[in-house]
Amino acid sequence: MTEQINPDLNDDQKYVCFRKGTEPPGSGKWLTNKAIGTYTCVNCGQALFSSDTKYDSGTGWPSFWNAENVKTEIDNSMGLVRTEVMCGRCHAHLGHVFDDGPKPSGKRYCINSLALDFKPNG
Repeated sequence: MTEQINPDLNDDQKYVCFRKGTEPPGSGKWLTNKAIGTYTCVNCGQALFSSDTKYDSGTGWPSFWNAENVKTEIDNSMGLVRTEVMCGRCHAHLGHVFDDGPKPSGKRYCINSLALDFKPNG
């Protein structure tokens, strides 16, 4: 797979999406967003999360209990075993998914705001 990097991304977005970085907790632009719409990949525009599945996990990153159009793989970095979440189209790093989320899925997709854009409904 060849990653096509959107030339409009800033250095922080490139760091998160293509160097698997993480934004500081509580710093993300979408953390407290309550608007109705769709969160998309900042790199390629692929729809990833519905605002209907967003919730406050208290972790400092936007969290969702369901995802669309993502792929996952095991991440053994930082001495931990986690599940990395990537855009299913361009493979940009989004964050990680954990099994401690709310019903109905029990999942917590913990996602970097820098990896997302938001398209409001209407």
